[in-house]
Amino acid sequence: MSGSGAPGPGAAPCRFAHYFVLCGIDAESGLEPDELAVLYKWLQADLHGKSSDTADKTSGENFDQSPLRRTFKSKVLAHYPQNIEWNPFDQDAVNMLCMPKGLSFRTQADNRDPQLHSFIITREDGSRTYGFVLTFYEEVTSKQICTAMQTLYQMHNAEQYSSVCASSSCSMDSLASSIDEGDATSLAKLQRYNSYDISRDTLYVSKCICLITPLPFMQACKKFLIQLYKAVTSQQPPPLPLESYIHNILYEVPLPPPGRSLKFYGVYEPIICQRPGPNELPLSDYPLREVFELLGLENLVQVFTCVLLEMQILLYSQDYQRLMTVAEGITTLLFPFQWQHVYVPILPASLLHFLDAPVPYLMGLQSKEGTDRSKLELPQEANLCFVDIDNHFIELPEEFPQFPNKLEFIQEISEVLLQFGIPPEGNLHCSDSATKLKNLVLSDLVNDKKNGNIPSNALNMYELLKGNETIARLQALAKRTGVTMEKITTPLTEKEKDGKLSCEELELRDYKLNVQLREVFANRFTQMFADYEAFVIQAAPDMESWLTNREQMQNFDKASFLSDQPEPYLPFLSHFIETQMFATFIDNKIISQWEEKDPFLRVFDSRIEKIKLYNVRAPALRTSNYQKCSTLKEAAQSIEQRLMKIDHTAIHPHLLDMKIGQGKYEQGFFPKLQSDVLATGPTNNNRWASRSTTTQRRKDRLRQHSEHIGLDNDLREKYMQEARSLGKNLRQPKLSDLSPAVIAQTNWKFVEGLLKECRMKTKRMLVEKMGHEAVELGHGEANITGLEENTLIASLCDLLERIWSHGLQVKQGKSALWSHLLQYQEREEKQEHSAESPVAVGTERRKSDTGITLPTLRVSLIQDMRHVQNMSEIKTDVGRARAWIRLSLEKKLLSQHLKQLLSNQALAKKLYKRYAFLRCEEEREQFLYHLLSLNAVDYFCFTSVFTTIMIPYRSVIIPIKKLSNAITTSNPWICVSGELGDTGVMQIPKNHLEMTFECQNLGKLTTVQIGHDNSGLLAKWLVDCVMVRNEITGHTYKFPCGRWLGKGVDDGSLERILIGELVSSTSDEELGKQCRTPPQQKSPTVARRLSITSLTGRNTKPNAGQIQEGIGEAVNNIVKHFHKPEKERGSLTILLCGENGLVAALEQVFHHGFKSARIFHKNVFIWDFIEKAVAYFETSDQIGDNEEALLLQRSSCKTFCHYVNAINTAPRNIGKDGKFQILVCLGTRDHLLSQWIPLLAECPPITRMYEENALLRDRMTVNSLIRVLQTLQDFNIILEGSLIKGVDV
Repeated sequence: MSGSGAPGPGAAPCRFAHYFVLCGIDAESGLEPDELAVLYKWLQADLHGKSSDTADKTSGENFDQSPLRRTFKSKVLAHYPQNIEWNPFDQDAVNMLCMPKGLSFRTQADNRDPQLHSFIITREDGSRTYGFVLTFYEEVTSKQICTAMQTLYQMHNAEQYSSVCASSSCSMDSLASSIDEGDATSLAKLQRYNSYDISRDTLYVSKCICLITPLPFMQACKKFLIQLYKAVTSQQPPPLPLESYIHNILYEVPLPPPGRSLKFYGVYEPIICQRPGPNELPLSDYPLREVFELLGLENLVQVFTCVLLEMQILLYSQDYQRLMTVAEGITTLLFPFQWQHVYVPILPASLLHFLDAPVPYLMGLQSKEGTDRSKLELPQEANLCFVDIDNHFIELPEEFPQFPNKLEFIQEISEVLLQFGIPPEGNLHCSDSATKLKNLVLSDLVNDKKNGNIPSNALNMYELLKGNETIARLQALAKRTGVTMEKITTPLTEKEKDGKLSCEELELRDYKLNVQLREVFANRFTQMFADYEAFVIQAAPDMESWLTNREQMQNFDKASFLSDQPEPYLPFLSHFIETQMFATFIDNKIISQWEEKDPFLRVFDSRIEKIKLYNVRAPALRTSNYQKCSTLKEAAQSIEQRLMKIDHTAIHPHLLDMKIGQGKYEQGFFPKLQSDVLATGPTNNNRWASRSTTTQRRKDRLRQHSEHIGLDNDLREKYMQEARSLGKNLRQPKLSDLSPAVIAQTNWKFVEGLLKECRMKTKRMLVEKMGHEAVELGHGEANITGLEENTLIASLCDLLERIWSHGLQVKQGKSALWSHLLQYQEREEKQEHSAESPVAVGTERRKSDTGITLPTLRVSLIQDMRHVQNMSEIKTDVGRARAWIRLSLEKKLLSQHLKQLLSNQALAKKLYKRYAFLRCEEEREQFLYHLLSLNAVDYFCFTSVFTTIMIPYRSVIIPIKKLSNAITTSNPWICVSGELGDTGVMQIPKNHLEMTFECQNLGKLTTVQIGHDNSGLLAKWLVDCVMVRNEITGHTYKFPCGRWLGKGVDDGSLERILIGELVSSTSDEELGKQCRTPPQQKSPTVARRLSITSLTGRNTKPNAGQIQEGIGEAVNNIVKHFHKPEKERGSLTILLCGENGLVAALEQVFHHGFKSARIFHKNVFIWDFIEKAVAYFETSDQIGDNEEALLLQRSSCKTFCHYVNAINTAPRNIGKDGKFQILVCLGTRDHLLSQWIPLLAECPPITRMYEENALLRDRMTVNSLIRVLQTLQDFNIILEGSLIKGVDV
């Protein structure tokens, strides 16, 4: 594809067609079985894990079929010109794609209708060339080949006969199995219909003519080939020798300039093609009508979404042209984005191993007649979208987000379809109303699926009942038995004119429909990404430095972009902006600072500017209101104008300087063309070849470059490709090369690509998460949303599935990873049973200072699998594998578990081929190392996703034995609460400090309420802390207490609310011991600080400045909490009641200058001051300066007294400090604190209970405290139930 210098006269980049190709049987080499077909059979055998000798037998399966059904080798018989330097001719690839099944033979009894299909060759740099092929049948004149076929038949029949005689079982069965398509029931029938007799039958063989073009002018090429074919089969020779027409299209027909139409001449009539203008959607000539008829609108939108999310898409149909039409149709609709991965719309049988590629791909596979989807073995299906075109059926991956505004979108498209008379549900479910019937007739004329000539026959029922299985079977049977069920054809001449007329009209309708449907799709993206430009990060000063540092640079501010989007769009958009096609789109945007814009980008940007002119809405205000496409009429008009008013006409075909007497016309046979006249074009004698000015030429070249047909010149292109192929593993398989070495090389590229992708993904997950956690610690700003984290984890799950399905020997189940895990589990359990030896569990318990702690949780891959297997909510293997990955990631054991799984080398050898990623040792080690880096951060990706599962928890209460008895005689109880719910009150068994309980997932744990009923002799209890552990994820929470429970001791509390903190595992080596109690807190815990009065031993009292700072920080943290996106806010309870929470900060304020020396040896608490204040408010009448202030003060006093009394009368045995905590929480929730503080600061009891220098007696401090608390007025604060349980205000 690379060439240098400007194109010369008549140079190919300006030519309509690059090559004309003829493929068929090579009479000299005779009948050669198609090695590729045999290779394919061998690959299949390998895929099913058969041994090589069975594979040898399999390779002979081709010979079990009747000779007419076998595949034979085709050859490229001729191609003109010999070569073009900027588009070298790839003989093997063209041969393979022109005749993907090789040669096929027919007799006069078989259907010999010509067939059209197209193909595409995508080069490694992503540029494309299109091929259009007409396959027809030509009588075999070589005596040698006819004799060979007869001999093959005699051998075949003898074999069949002996196998039938030998089998004594029911002849029905044996015959059905031995006959190729097994419907015939007797030997006689077998020999009569499935045979070839040289004396009686005429033998025909397939041949094809093909045009290879730089742009997909499908309709024009189809017409040209059909006219050429007609010239060969008609009774009259064509007006000029065929060489004239072929020479004309190769050398004298230019590409129409953008925005213009062109007329050129076929054998019998002119052909018109048109090309969209610079600001229109790029050229697409494949009829979208057919795509919608084949798939139905709903299915199409689902497949389209899968393509956008870069899943693996496999199209499946008997008809090559359908595969091509659907693939091209769907990729056309992606505008302004472009598919960046493997793209092979027609996958030749010999390349089936490409389905093993662990990368996103869009491929088309031809289905064999009568084969069932269930028989199709695909290497991996976890992320596969399977599209059975012929049966109107799709299989989707398990989890994927819906396209935004899907319902309104479908509604808008169906309105366009209905205007053109196309049922949105597709044509297989067509109702028999007259319009739709008529539509079918018309589509039949235009589709021209089976007939080479443009048919003008009446509608036949078979076409209508295509979807009907019974009819299809009957037809197949009829075909085999030689009974034709073809349409009754009328002579072409009678109705040719009508046919032609409706054909042109239909073509125009198809063009209009195409462009209108594409406008609707393009409009969705224009609306969705109207302000994408604001989020593009333009960091590099010049192209050179950008290309060099591309890998490290962020090119799009994803978090800000997502935070601007409407909520319903997020699931889709957060996945989509991670795709390669989006990354390339943004790269193109950045490169456009230094270069001419990519054409797709240019058109898209101009549309966005248009929107902004019409819509004066602020671009940042996103709305999920659906806005329909308003440009449908204009788009259809511009195409109509071009087709009605032709801009350019090419030179007529003319006589060439040919040798007389060669290429004699013989009806039904394609003549041997004179290669010397077709090898080169005319010298500079035509108008369009020397396009005048250099600027025009430069513009053309740039435009053609961008349309994948130009010249890529220097190192920059290499850089560009490298930059663009980041994260891609393999752009495009090379079709022509199939040696084992090449297959190995390809697999090696896959392995390198997977490793690179793993490195990028883990790095991205770390950076995002570290950023997030750095914010929690107060460094910088957050840049990840819970949603984005989920997307990244889902893509990690997908990557692991792809790695595990690379190089599988035999596929079992839809998830390769889960199937590997199951086999590992089976082996391990067998060994356990046979050994019956106790597994080393590690030290059972570790004594803490108090002597009681949680038992160590065993690290076990099998145990984690069992947890997942016990989850009845998950129904599929793919789901189980994902759950297991999430669980391992949350436990920080993913790398360790996978290492253990792969350490069983015998199993790995049994399951994987030598080239598989998992058997490349160095890469595997690096891969596990990358995954190990994820242990640096905390994920809750299992707990937060599986919210309804039952989870076993274990709790242990740790008393301070030195100062109190370990066990209380009263009846203790506990209630554990988390973000998702609570356990309710649970009695702790007497004389026990440890208990296990099971309940629905509580999420991250937040509080524990602990208490007792104060009965028995030893009722007083000093609790150090409570530990609670999730027995599935191993997360352990510590709830520090450090206070007494009991009447007449401390603040007289019989129950306390404890605030939890997650205990982090200390280091990687200690992974196995991560659940032990950590050493005593270094800083004083919440609880120790709670009653400064009760622990007289404290020497360091904070000063006034520190206390005020503490209040500011506590309030600031709450404000920050509400400014984060909802999904990543964390726990508000900790910000209120935790170590540096608001309650603790206000306690410091109230303790400052508090006369707390024990009065008559009795502790005095803040709550005593609060109660004195209430007593004062209830008895006195306040005197205010004016009426209004007085009313306000009165209502504040009233609510204050009401709240305090409600707390005092609550049916809970909460101590005085606990009551103060509840009061602060309720005051914060109801925005009353700022009204209560001044009341307390003014009331007379303050002078008795506080010293002169106390903060509460300093008017300035009180005013600043009120201002700080008022900043919380705007927030809707919802308290956790456990904090205010039983308090009724």
